Amino acid sequence: MRLDYHLLDVFTDRQFGGNQLAVFLDPPQDLSKVTMQRIAQELNLSETTFLFPPVGSANDYRLRIFTPAAELPMAGHPTVGTAFALARLGRLDGAKGDGAIVFEEGVGPIAVTIEADEDGAPRDVWMRQPIPQFHDIIHDRQGIADMLSLAEADLLPGAPLQVVSSGLPFLYVPVRSLEAAGKAQLKYDRWRSVLAGSDAQNIFLMTTETLLANATAHSRMFAPALGVSEDPATGSASGPLGAYLLKYGLSEADDMISEQGVEMGRPSIIRIRIERNGAAITGVVVGGRCAYMGYGSLLID
Repeated sequence: MRLDYHLLDVFTDRQFGGNQLAVFLDPPQDLSKVTMQRIAQELNLSETTFLFPPVGSANDYRLRIFTPAAELPMAGHPTVGTAFALARLGRLDGAKGDGAIVFEEGVGPIAVTIEADEDGAPRDVWMRQPIPQFHDIIHDRQGIADMLSLAEADLLPGAPLQVVSSGLPFLYVPVRSLEAAGKAQLKYDRWRSVLAGSDAQNIFLMTTETLLANATAHSRMFAPALGVSEDPATGSASGPLGAYLLKYGLSEADDMISEQGVEMGRPSIIRIRIERNGAAITGVVVGGRCAYMGYGSLLID
């Protein structure tokens, strides 16, 4: 069995940056979950996607997303990158929406809009995410700091360590500075004892001190339970990041930029748009650019 895939760098405008993604646009409809998981493990990227016909008639495609260790109900850079691949390869003629693609994902329909440049080539890709939900606050600040090889004094005072989710939960850990963000290293033994098995096991660390003058936050994400030691760009965490920054007064802007992946040598730029009615968040859109890297095939017995 031959399976063709496309390789992209997502949330970057240049090759060798952002987050890598493999996209299988034409897998057999009977391809098993076990095989998809093994393929994702074989490629060993943060995520690999498989595109299928939709189950619901109102949607365009069914998108399945795998890390090396698990299938995800929703993810940002796989959604953005798969839409970009479809647009770049001229595969959107059958899309039902007016300028948008609707993917069926584990959290429900996800609408994606693609903006073209002056030559008609796909440029900015935007995905609409579920409204972020705020969950448990973790009160063991010393334990979380130690888990990240930090001192409790490195954590930002007055900002809670809280789980927020738009379909995939993350524990948001604000720190004081770029220096603190840069020296963080996850201790796996402490992670297992403090967070493993909880809804807080994916850790999103951020600071409002940034490298880029127009950035809102400098971010890092660790997800050992998903087989991802560190992620260079996490779109599914960026919508909740924007909501968190607004809720706790760390930003007043509705349009934000998260810089991520710098410590990994894969700088990423993730754009966040928050829609509000007064203090209530009514919509969250996350987007960015992609770079096409090439294509290949797997030959599976």
